[in-house]
Amino acid sequence: MKRILLLFISLLSLSALHAQELNAKVVVNTAKISNTKKEVFDALKEKMEAFLNERRWTQLEVKEVERISMNMNLTVNKWDEGQNLMECTMMLSSSRPVYGSSYSTTLYNVNDADFNFNFQTTDQLTWNPDNIDNNLTALLAYYAYIILGYDMDSMSPMGGTAYLQQAEDIVTKAQNLGFTGWQSFNDPKNRFGLLNDYMDGSMEGYRQLIYQYHRKGLDQMSTNVESGRQAISQALELLDQVRHARAMSQLPILFCETKRDELINIYQGKDTREVRNRIYDILFGINPSMSEHWDKIKN
Repeated sequence: MKRILLLFISLLSLSALHAQELNAKVVVNTAKISNTKKEVFDALKEKMEAFLNERRWTQLEVKEVERISMNMNLTVNKWDEGQNLMECTMMLSSSRPVYGSSYSTTLYNVNDADFNFNFQTTDQLTWNPDNIDNNLTALLAYYAYIILGYDMDSMSPMGGTAYLQQAEDIVTKAQNLGFTGWQSFNDPKNRFGLLNDYMDGSMEGYRQLIYQYHRKGLDQMSTNVESGRQAISQALELLDQVRHARAMSQLPILFCETKRDELINIYQGKDTREVRNRIYDILFGINPSMSEHWDKIKN
């Protein structure tokens, strides 16, 4: 009995050392459609979570506490039961803990208006990157690699390149599936447009600011608040440079939307008036529609 107990404890320890990378929670909202079959959407939620959470996406050794938090909120707008076709919008966010604190910072936040796919309860969601023939698994794998790429970029300079390249490969192959959101000519805010923007050489400064802001900024604030805030100010200067270098890019706008409340907390009533005014000018220049929020930074 004692040996069995020790074996059980060893297996638990091994599992903790070799956990999967993602801790995804999926919500499926069917309020917009009528005559729903609850079992179909329960199965969809269950299989989406299993696909994301039970797969090893990298060769990294990840502890349970290091898993990346991922929240996916799916709203079903139309359901053609005869063709098993679901037309959805999806809101996705991921976060990572800030070292030395109980605070988690939102790292990636996006709305996908073309999250459309075929699904029935008997479907087995499997993944073969060499043969992408299912739009739902392509969508899930794409966002898994995007989230991993952003997270690794926040930990080391350009650290997420390998995972972002995996996402690029999915974009290329998924264009043959006939679903919207993958094409290069549709929308600068679609899956192709945002990833192509992020990986473009002229946007390297944006990826550098992801590291500067999180690793050198937020992660240092528990030990030295002023030093951490100064690093964040330097990151925002990079953001301003990126905005001027590529005026049509959506990434600086998305960054401001994601970090709005966090930035207000970092600067409101803190640092010098000169610094606060400079941060205000940068953020207002990127997204003037949020001026009522940026005004709080100057106070």
